Amino acid sequence: MKKVIEIEDLCCKRCAERAENKLLLLDGVSGAKANYKKNLVFVETDLPDGDLSACLETAGFQVRSVHPRKGIFG
Repeated sequence: MKKVIEIEDLCCKRCAERAENKLLLLDGVSGAKANYKKNLVFVETDLPDGDLSACLETAGFQVRSVHPRKGIFG
């Protein structure tokens, strides 16, 4: 399932890469791509939202929300 994680402040490319790498260390995450300009991380995973939030919060990020990613067809 594809999910979108909104983070409080991804200030730079390095922070975005740190968030991606932290998520990729989790078993069950097959892909992660962060966009620091929009404060979003796109994740391909089957893990529950709470596990994703907890992972990023231990790395020092503040998670605003986690929600399913909608495609162009709904």
